[in-house]
Amino acid sequence: MPFTAVTIPPSAAFWDDAARRILGSGHVHDTSDLSGLRVLVPTFEHLQLLKQALARRIGRAFVPPTITTLSAALGLLPPAGTSAVASSERLMALYAQLRQHGWLKKLFAARRNTDLLPLAETLLTLSDELTQAMLPSMQTQTGDDEEADRRWQQALEQLSPVARHLLSDETQLVWTIWKSQLDIGDANVVRFAQMMQLAEHACQPLFWISPVEPDAIERAFLDAYAQRQTVIAMTLDWNMSCVDPVYARAWPEMLAVAEDDVPADVMSGNGIGIEVDDQALTVPPGFALYAAQHLEDEARAGAQTIIDWLSQGKERIAIVAQDRVVARRIRALLERAQIHVADETGWKLSTTRAAAAIAAWLELVASRAETVNLLDFLKSPFVFAGIAEKADLVMAAEIALHRDNVLSGWDAADAALAAVPDAQRMVAMLAQQAVQFAGRKSLCAWLGVTDAALRALGMRDAMQADAAGAQVMQLLQAIADECENIDHDFSFAEWRAFVDLQLEATAFVQPNRDRRVVMLPLNGARLRHFDAVLLVGADADHLPSRPVETLFFANAVRRELGLATRESRQRQQLRDVTELLMANDCVVMSWQMHRNGEPNPMSPWLERLELTLAQAGAAPLKKHEVTIASRTMTAAPPFMPAPQAAALRPSKLSASAYNSLVACPYQFFATRMLGLSGLDELSEMPAKRDYGDWLHRILAQFHQAVQQRTVPADERASLLDDISERVFRDELRKSAAALGYYARWKKTMPAYLAWVEEREAAGWRFVFGEQRFEKLLQWDDGEILLHGRIDRVDENADGARGVLDYKSTNRAALSERLKQGEDQQLPFYGLLSDVPLEAAAYVPLEATKERIREADADDYARWQQMLEQRIVGSMRGIDEGAPLPASGPESVCRYCDVRGLCRKGAW
Repeated sequence: MPFTAVTIPPSAAFWDDAARRILGSGHVHDTSDLSGLRVLVPTFEHLQLLKQALARRIGRAFVPPTITTLSAALGLLPPAGTSAVASSERLMALYAQLRQHGWLKKLFAARRNTDLLPLAETLLTLSDELTQAMLPSMQTQTGDDEEADRRWQQALEQLSPVARHLLSDETQLVWTIWKSQLDIGDANVVRFAQMMQLAEHACQPLFWISPVEPDAIERAFLDAYAQRQTVIAMTLDWNMSCVDPVYARAWPEMLAVAEDDVPADVMSGNGIGIEVDDQALTVPPGFALYAAQHLEDEARAGAQTIIDWLSQGKERIAIVAQDRVVARRIRALLERAQIHVADETGWKLSTTRAAAAIAAWLELVASRAETVNLLDFLKSPFVFAGIAEKADLVMAAEIALHRDNVLSGWDAADAALAAVPDAQRMVAMLAQQAVQFAGRKSLCAWLGVTDAALRALGMRDAMQADAAGAQVMQLLQAIADECENIDHDFSFAEWRAFVDLQLEATAFVQPNRDRRVVMLPLNGARLRHFDAVLLVGADADHLPSRPVETLFFANAVRRELGLATRESRQRQQLRDVTELLMANDCVVMSWQMHRNGEPNPMSPWLERLELTLAQAGAAPLKKHEVTIASRTMTAAPPFMPAPQAAALRPSKLSASAYNSLVACPYQFFATRMLGLSGLDELSEMPAKRDYGDWLHRILAQFHQAVQQRTVPADERASLLDDISERVFRDELRKSAAALGYYARWKKTMPAYLAWVEEREAAGWRFVFGEQRFEKLLQWDDGEILLHGRIDRVDENADGARGVLDYKSTNRAALSERLKQGEDQQLPFYGLLSDVPLEAAAYVPLEATKERIREADADDYARWQQMLEQRIVGSMRGIDEGAPLPASGPESVCRYCDVRGLCRKGAW
C-alpha cells in the first residue's frame, strides 16, 4: 500500500502539530516509550525541535522515537556491494575524458584544457539531477532504461526544430555522460540502493517529516517502506484554507492548486488574488519593512536592530542572508560590538586566509617567483610561522627587491637578497620546493609534493592550528583518499585549477557556541521558529533569487524530465517567504533603495502584497524604525604640522637629505628623522633614474680604463662602445624596454667623446670617479657626519681640482638649476672632499646640437662657505627645538612620499 500523506499548516506550532499527530497515529500505546517508532527529519536542528515538542505534549519523562536524518540512517547500514565514487574522483575522471576531445574545446570556446573543468562539474550536476528524477522509473536492478530514453526524446520534442538542431551536440553529450555515470558507482545510484535496503528491512512505523514534497527517489523509498510498515509523510499544507488570507490573495501561485484550478466563485474580480473578506486582509503587526538609502545604511540599521532585539531579551534571532554582501557587513558590525553570529550558511572556503595561502603558493609557482606574488606569500601568517623575526625579514626582503626593481625570477630574487642572508635562505627554500611542481603527475603525486611543500615551509602545523586551515588540510586528505583509483596524469595548471575548484565549492562554517544570533539562507529557516527575523536583500535582484540557466536545459525540457524549473524554484522560494512570515511573530525585511547610483526597487512579491492591502483598503505594511545613538564629537580643525624633535636629529647627512630639509622641513623630519619612506614601485619599464645609473657605471669603467691603460684617442670610441654593450646587454636581458635608452646613449656617445677630448685639451685630466667620502663637520657644541658619493673629480695642470656631476638631461635644464640655487649637491661635494675643490660643474649626458658642454657653477668657494653655514645653522636650530613645518611648495609635494602624513590639503 502507498504511504499516507499528511499536511500541516505552516506556523510556529508546526512541531507541536507534528508531535500530536505522531502520538495520535494509533501506533503509540504507551507515551512513556516511543522507541518503537522511526522518524526521519530534514536536519539535526529539527531533531531537537521535535523532541522538545514531544516533551511538551507528553509532559513527563519518556523514551523518544528513533529520530534521525535520512543520511544518518543510511550511514548506519552495513557497506553495500558497490561503493559510491567520490565526487572529486568523478570530476577528474570525467575531465580526463573530456580533454581528449578537441571538438569539445571548440564547441564550448575553451582556450585551454583547464577551461573544461567547470564544464565537467556542470555535466555532473546535470547527471545528478537526471538520476534523481528518472532513476526510480528506470528499474536499475534489471537495467531497463527504455523509459528513460522515451522521456528524454519526449523532453527534447519540447524544443523547436531549430533549437534541437543547434543543440544536438550538447544534448548528446549530456545524455552520454549521464548514462556513463550510472554504470561507475554514481553516488545517487548507490544512495538509492541503500534507501531500498533500508526499506526492505523496515521494522518500525516511519514518520517522514519534510517542508517540501518528496522527490522521485524519496517517493520510491516511501512506497517501498510502506509495503512493510506504516509510513506517514508530513509536509506543509499549502491549501487555501491553511494560508493567511492576505498572502493567499497576494501570492496565489504558491498555493497547492494552480490558479486555473480554483473555482471561479472564489477568485477575485481583478485576478491577482483569492476572494476573501477585505476585513480579513491584514498583515501581522510584527512584519515591517526598512528601505535603506545605501548598503552601509542597510548594514548599520540591521546591526542596530539586532542589538535592540537582544537588549529586549530576545534569545533566538535569525538573519536571513538574501544579500550576502550586506549580511557579511552586518556580521562585521556585530562582532565589533562583541556580538558573535553563528553563520549556518558558511562562506566559501576559498575566501579564508588559509585557502588564500594555498592559492598564493600555487600562484607563486605559476608566476615563477613574480615579486608581488613572492611578497604576498611570505606575508601569509601560515608561512614560516615558527620564525620569530619573520616580519622584519620580510620587510628587509621587500626593500631589497624594490630597490633592485626585481620583477620576477628565483635567481634574480636570490641575488637581490644577498645582503639579507636569512631572507635569502627563506626564498631559496621556496625555490627548492617550487622546482617540484613541474611536469605531469597523478593526483596522488601532486598531493604528495603539495604536502611536502607545506611541511618544508612550516605551513602544515600552522594550518592545523587554524579552524579554516584544518578544514583545508582535511579537504586535501579527502582528495588523496578519493583519487587513488585515477590513473590519469595532470599538468600543474590542471592540478591548480582542480584545487581552486574544490576550495570554491567547499563551504566553511566557523564553529560558534553562541547561538543567540544565527545567519542562514531562506531555505534554512524552514520548519523553524525564532523570536525575531531580519531578512536583508528584499529587493528585486535578490528576492526572488536570480535563476541560473544550465547549458541547453530550457524550462520546457526540465519540466518534461521532471527536473526543477525556474517556476518551481521561485514557487518554493515564495512558500519559504510565506512560511517565514507565518511562523515568526517579528519579521523585518530590508533592502537598498539605491545601488550604484541607480534606483533599486523592492521585491515584486512585496509590491504585490502592498497592492493587495491597498486594494482592500487595509493598513499598509509597517515601516521599521531604528534609532542609532548619536555621538558628540569635539571639532579639531587640522593645522600645518610643525614638530620639534631635537632628540631625533640625525648623526649623518647626505646631499639629498639636506636638499629635503631645504625643500620641506617636515619631509626631512618624516623621512630622515623618523626613518619613514615609501617603497619604490616595481616597474617593468626602466625609469630615467635607471638610465642615469647605467651611464654612471659605463663612464666610471671607461675613465678608469683610460686612466690605467692610457688608451689612445682613436681607440676610445671602441672601448666606450664595448663597455656600453656589456652593461646594456645585461639590462636588456631583464627588460627589452631598455632598448630605447640604449639607442639614446649610442646617439650621445660621439658627442661625449668629443667633450672628453676638449676637456683634456683644456688641461683637465680624470683623477677618480664614483668614490664615497665622509667628513665630520663640527661647530662649538655639535657635529654631524657628511657622507656621499662623488661622481667624478678632475685635476688641471696647476694641480687645482674640480668636481663633475653627471646628469642625464640637457644643459639648459642644468643651467636653470644652477641659476635657482636650490640644489646644493655641488657645494656639498666640495665640503665632502678630502682636498679643496676649486671648481664644479654639471655634465649633461644629452647633446645639444650634437655637442656637450658642462654647466659651470659660479663663485664655487663662496657657495661652499654659505652651505656650511646653513648646515650648521639648521642643525643647531633642530638641536634647540626649532619647528619643522610642512612648508614645501606644490612642486615638492606632488612627488612627496609623506604627503599623506602631513595631510596637506586638509589644512
